[in-house]
Amino acid sequence: MTIIITGTSSGIGFVLAEYFGKKGHHVYGLSRKHTESQYFRSIPTDVTDNTAVLNAIAEVLKTESRIDVLINNAGMGMVGAVEDSTREDILKLFNLNLVGSVQMMSAVLPKMRENKFGKIINISSIGSEMGLPFRGFYSASKSALDKVTEAMRYEVYPWNIDVCSLHLGDIKTNIAENRVKTQVSEPYKNVFDKVYALMNSHVGDGTEPLEVATYVENLLNKNKWKAHYYFGKFGQKIGVPLKWILPQGTYENLMKKYNKLD
Repeated sequence: MTIIITGTSSGIGFVLAEYFGKKGHHVYGLSRKHTESQYFRSIPTDVTDNTAVLNAIAEVLKTESRIDVLINNAGMGMVGAVEDSTREDILKLFNLNLVGSVQMMSAVLPKMRENKFGKIINISSIGSEMGLPFRGFYSASKSALDKVTEAMRYEVYPWNIDVCSLHLGDIKTNIAENRVKTQVSEPYKNVFDKVYALMNSHVGDGTEPLEVATYVENLLNKNKWKAHYYFGKFGQKIGVPLKWILPQGTYENLMKKYNKLD
């Protein structure tokens, strides 16, 4: 298969690209900086720049007659209180996590339509299903991508194109180093410091990225997709059905305990 993956300079994206490259697939990794690998071709691309995206897809199509899979993995985290978040930080986050993914999908869809086949995985987060304390805008950006994914499923299915959101729990990567961190004002500082230390420890104890790669491989082998898939440790995945069935107040009390806010 011809597979395009964004955000391949490190972390999950790099592991995915090498994993599928080793399996013999034609893999193209799009990230802002060139990445050396014998298993995939790196095309430096800022996915928030639509011209750069279109040029990258044109480059792929110079040697490939089809695009079978797009994995929208490029993204960033953001931490801080809603009150302290600036317009610039919010727009930067949504520009990458939402707009960049949409631009990638728009760029590959014409070729997928032509071939009457395509699979698109939008990497989301279990946190998109609930507003996480001090990660409200990150949750919102991924939730927005989820809703776009759901809408697209109706729009592209006549061409045998399938789209899904893959909601990840904490994965052991360097995401903590790349988050946007807003200034934290005095009223929030003590509780934020506790929550921030906890979220970083969860990432340190997270699932290995290679396990994500094997999960994605199994997903690609399925004939039909659901709109949403959830991957992570049980303690994180269970938060999703609990959100659906518990009264809001009860759920918030559980979340306060989990995040050591009580």
